[in-house]
Amino acid sequence: MTNSTSTTTPSGRAGRREWTALGVLMLPLLLVSMDVSVLYFAIPSISADLEPTGTQQLWIFDIYAFVLAGLLMTMGSLGDRIGHRRLLLIGAAAFGTASLAAAYANSAEMLIAARAVLGIGGATLMPSTMALLRTMFTDPGQRAKAIGLWSGVMTAGIALGSVMSGVLVEYFWWGSVFLVNLPAMALLLVLGPALLPESRTATPGRFDWLSVPLSMAAVLPVVYGLKEIPSEGWNVRYVVSITVGLLFAALFVHRQRTAASPMIDPALFRGRGFAPSVALNLVSAFGIMGSAYFTTQYLQSVLDKSALEAALWALLPSVPIGAAAPVATALVQKGVNRASVVTAGFAIAAAGFALLAFAGTDSMWLVLASSGVLAVGSVIVMSQIMDLAMGTAPVERAGAASSLMETGSEFGGALGMAVLGSIGTALYRHDMPASAPGVARETLGGALAVADRVPGLATVAREAFTNGMQGAAIAGAVLLAGAAVLAAVTLRRVELHTPQEASEPEKVPA
Repeated sequence: MTNSTSTTTPSGRAGRREWTALGVLMLPLLLVSMDVSVLYFAIPSISADLEPTGTQQLWIFDIYAFVLAGLLMTMGSLGDRIGHRRLLLIGAAAFGTASLAAAYANSAEMLIAARAVLGIGGATLMPSTMALLRTMFTDPGQRAKAIGLWSGVMTAGIALGSVMSGVLVEYFWWGSVFLVNLPAMALLLVLGPALLPESRTATPGRFDWLSVPLSMAAVLPVVYGLKEIPSEGWNVRYVVSITVGLLFAALFVHRQRTAASPMIDPALFRGRGFAPSVALNLVSAFGIMGSAYFTTQYLQSVLDKSALEAALWALLPSVPIGAAAPVATALVQKGVNRASVVTAGFAIAAAGFALLAFAGTDSMWLVLASSGVLAVGSVIVMSQIMDLAMGTAPVERAGAASSLMETGSEFGGALGMAVLGSIGTALYRHDMPASAPGVARETLGGALAVADRVPGLATVAREAFTNGMQGAAIAGAVLLAGAAVLAAVTLRRVELHTPQEASEPEKVPA
């Protein structure tokens, strides 16, 4: 059973207040997703000011994503128990405070600590926004539209983060990339208590604290290994890291099956549509991040764009994203089978990869078009399977369900960069001449760094990188085409139940 304060109309449809509350929720969601990429252009200024070591610089960049990924399941489950609005407001306060500390950090250690707290705050905000959205929008059609907006904002935030970083660093100072978080968090803290309903499980049971370290030990080593493999290769250290994480994942699963009050209720996966949704969401993130790994390097290192120019050009494929989720939702509401829509989304995304396979060393518009097509297909998929997952999961497990989907996205993105990045790197090294300097045979960046000493090296390296990108794109297209078939098979008979069918909400004072 779920305790909640509901403001929906007597017909069960959300009114103006719920849509206003959704707008308030979208602000922190946008900023949390932006913080994944907001340091892209700020790192050089931070390095000059704080003088971090090489290891510290890596932690400044990566600690946010690591902590976020490691705590998503914990925070989703905690929200189910203590209330998603309550957890959201606690997270907003933590996120705002950490943003202020990061903006005025006077040492690398202080900035790393602040970024870690930002990750904790982000882990509370992401599942809480989705769980509250589920509570506010009980009408399936309205919920689908709201989740479509949620998916679009998440995708747009990642693209906007790097651009905003470049603009702010250009005209202000590096700390300003963190200060932009403060107004949105302040607005959420002021309006949230008045607009947002509380939603929590009425009889949650004891929180399983042992599952917290187990979940982190399962997630963090795997994410770390997958993030390092694209740049460092399949080093034994990273393979061991992934293996250790998988062993802890097995222990975590065993704990969930045997604990009296597990963090993640295994019954979630008995819902016919939930497990396929998690898997398909992972594959969708695989495609998005795998593609981004190549297109960002292509714009900067092959076409020789500046970092800010590359970020601005990379925004162009985001333009059609805004229409993708609403169109997909409208089709489902008009009676088109959801499995068909998701299958079409994967097919469109696969076509984006197929376009990328035809790119040459001067194919900017083709690369941007492929990114746009892939993004449209991916957002169609993400919006529909997120709605499916949240619609098939019991209301009282909305936070846990959301956190599992988001953790899957983190894994999928890291896996996409690792697998497709490794394919591209292997093909790049195969095409580079044996006479090229060692550093040039490793990466395109290494080749460009010494290109002034070796005539013709830059041209050869750019061609080799493009060939590697083509090979990775073919692999990506095949995988997403396979996902289209998987979606058609696993989702064809899945039906949604409404939240009321899972649990009748009980109104309590806000």
